[in-house]
Amino acid sequence: MPARPTAMSSTGEPLDVNETAVGPDKFFRVNMTLSITGSPTNPKDIIEKWVKETLEVDDTILVLNLIIKENVGRNMEQNNGLTTTYDQQKQYYCIFHVQEYNIISLEEMIAFIDAALTSKYENGSIIIQAIDVAIKHIVPENCLEETTSTIYGQYIWPEAFPQVIQDMGCKKPVSERAYRLCKLNIETDMTSWAEPDMTNCNPLVTMSDLDNITVTIGNTAEVVNIIQNLVDVQLNNSPELSSSELDSVVEKLNEVVDISVIKPAVGANIVTIISDILLSKTDVTSVASIVLNLTDRMGNSMDFQGKSVSLTAPSLALSIIDEAADGFSGLTFGVSLVSSLLNPKTFVNQGFVSGPLPDTDATISLPSALQSFFTRNTTRVQFQFYGTADLFQEPYTSSTTQSNWTLNSYIVSANINNSHVSNLKDRVVVTLSHQTPKRPEDNVQCMFWDFQKNGGQGGWNSRGCETRSISSNQTSCLCDHLTHFAVLLDVSRTPISEADSQILTVISYLGCGISSFFLGITLLTYLAFEKLRQDYPSKILINLSAALLGLNMLFLLDSWLASFSNYGLCIATAATLHYFLLASFTWMGLEAVHMYLALVKVFNIYVPSYILKFCAVGWGIPVVIVSLVLAIDRDAYGNAEAEDAAVILKSTDPFCWLQNDVFYYVTVVAFVLLILLCNISVFIVVLIQIRRMMANKPSASSGGSLHDLRALASLTVLLGLTWSVGFFSFGPGRVILMYLFSIFNTLQGFFVFLFHCLMKENVRKQWRAHLCCGRFRLSDYSDWSRSVTVGGLCKKNNLVNSVSDASDNTSSIGKVSGSSTSSAPNQHHQGA
Repeated sequence: MPARPTAMSSTGEPLDVNETAVGPDKFFRVNMTLSITGSPTNPKDIIEKWVKETLEVDDTILVLNLIIKENVGRNMEQNNGLTTTYDQQKQYYCIFHVQEYNIISLEEMIAFIDAALTSKYENGSIIIQAIDVAIKHIVPENCLEETTSTIYGQYIWPEAFPQVIQDMGCKKPVSERAYRLCKLNIETDMTSWAEPDMTNCNPLVTMSDLDNITVTIGNTAEVVNIIQNLVDVQLNNSPELSSSELDSVVEKLNEVVDISVIKPAVGANIVTIISDILLSKTDVTSVASIVLNLTDRMGNSMDFQGKSVSLTAPSLALSIIDEAADGFSGLTFGVSLVSSLLNPKTFVNQGFVSGPLPDTDATISLPSALQSFFTRNTTRVQFQFYGTADLFQEPYTSSTTQSNWTLNSYIVSANINNSHVSNLKDRVVVTLSHQTPKRPEDNVQCMFWDFQKNGGQGGWNSRGCETRSISSNQTSCLCDHLTHFAVLLDVSRTPISEADSQILTVISYLGCGISSFFLGITLLTYLAFEKLRQDYPSKILINLSAALLGLNMLFLLDSWLASFSNYGLCIATAATLHYFLLASFTWMGLEAVHMYLALVKVFNIYVPSYILKFCAVGWGIPVVIVSLVLAIDRDAYGNAEAEDAAVILKSTDPFCWLQNDVFYYVTVVAFVLLILLCNISVFIVVLIQIRRMMANKPSASSGGSLHDLRALASLTVLLGLTWSVGFFSFGPGRVILMYLFSIFNTLQGFFVFLFHCLMKENVRKQWRAHLCCGRFRLSDYSDWSRSVTVGGLCKKNNLVNSVSDASDNTSSIGKVSGSSTSSAPNQHHQGA
């Protein structure tokens, strides 16, 4: 009977045990639910420490294979038949084995474990209390004798007790030893041999010997195992395989697939070998088509039990399904990949799904029309997923324009055994997540890998595929054939460098912060001093300033709110930011409407409840638009990497904003473009009208061109004309225009303060009258007050004067606009 030289800890490290066992140790399986109160930084670490300190009282007891799963539990109490939640605490479910070395009775050991775990543990504010403990004595079988043939030679591992490490002398050098653990599995309570630790041994077979190995029907598993060991050793010593080594590995794997029917275990090893090579720095371009063909042939000839089998390795997955022709209603395959270093998670659903499966990075759905391509009663359907693009590199010698495209998704494929599927009327639907979020000006295209392109070297082709954008993070492809699919991003446009992106981010935040501060001062000034807000332009200015302040504040807080990763909070933030953006542009448009009515349509104007109607439009239209978006699809708002859609921010921070391109282009781009076109038209009409007035009264030009320039700048700010720069941010001058766009628009609030507070004489008089003291205090401003419309009643010519206030039209523009209505009828109308 084999001796137990070394035991294993729960971390897999050997523990020295001096005594020699005369028989197998006793093992117990423990299932436990516990609650933990307090706020520990690493609760799982604390639970693990508590379990080990509680049970491992000496060297005779070991805790093995500890697994801790978290869930939220609630303390409940009954009150008049109603269940009330009065406290929320963390609950954890633990599974582990206990190994006991001494020969004591089972009853004593079970009682000891139960008493140790059910006692309350307190450490400061942290309390751990076991809620339910189940202890079961298990008797795992020994690991039977097993012979392994590896590159280190042939080893015969003798029978071993559970959790015992067997050691054997290395073939080379004979002075070193190899080790292998008879491991107890926590999921099945059964034992199996772990992979042997051959660290101290030298390989007897090298890569140069691989070509000399003959593949037969009976030794395919052994050959694949040798190849896997050789690749592991080589990649441990070097970051890549040489061209000759790669050719040898691929050639030998091809021989294995050609000679023998592949079993799932052998197929899993082949997938692992390919994955290891792809994740290394090895250049696989020369063998890419061979490898892709190899995986197809392996899946088509694989022999497995049941209806389907899935093989996964880091960044690589194969799912093979034997599908009956009768009653075929479609098939959907989805993959989720958390990290390129982890195995993907695959999902296979019966039936056709027009959209992506939940929480997947790639989904491909086959329609029921594929049944016409089935050649037998049962046809094999194979799906493949590649989380790396190494096998899909288009040659640089290509004469096509595809060099302007870069891969922006993972690759997913489907094929039917012995069938070439093309010209489907009911199309295959492929939904792929973007690796880089798509910005509004970006162009993405669904493409497939065309093996015949570039002289048989392969290349991307869009023929037969229709691109449908879902959001900035996903694209849907409708294709009429089966092969390898991906989404590519057009990178032909001038990119913004990382340095420019960071500078634009700083400008954006700094400008919005400055604007928020001065917009606050502007609002306080006009709200505090009643005489400043008695005319129409001032009331419109107050509403515009409020909308701009909301837009700037939400923009500054957006990334911080998005960092909470709260679904509802992010939707509310994005919707509110959308609302204030629309409200800001609506009030800019109303500024234009007022100027047009005041300066162009001077006569025969009577608008009851003037400002009240403006408020209904200015604040109501954005409410309607945002409400419609939420009603149609509230998931149109969400969290993404910040992009151009988020006004101007160029950052990789999370940002809550519109994620649906359709809603973005309709409710933002189209809306803003419409307002800007109207405002530019009004701006041109106003300038023409003023020019005519100045021509009729040449003396009006005596005020100086500097004041006229200031008035024009004021009009430009109020009408938001600087936002039009964003529509021209492309081409060679894109970066410069982006800087101008960021500077002028983030500082719009500051310019409002500058032109309509700091540079307005009546505002300065109010400041001096109420905020200054001593000789700076203004005691008499009655002359100015007489010029202001009072009590909501105004003359028609006051509408013309009001446009001068709205644009701060001192000097010639103000004189001309005022003089143009000197003969207007002195009629009154009720204001707002």
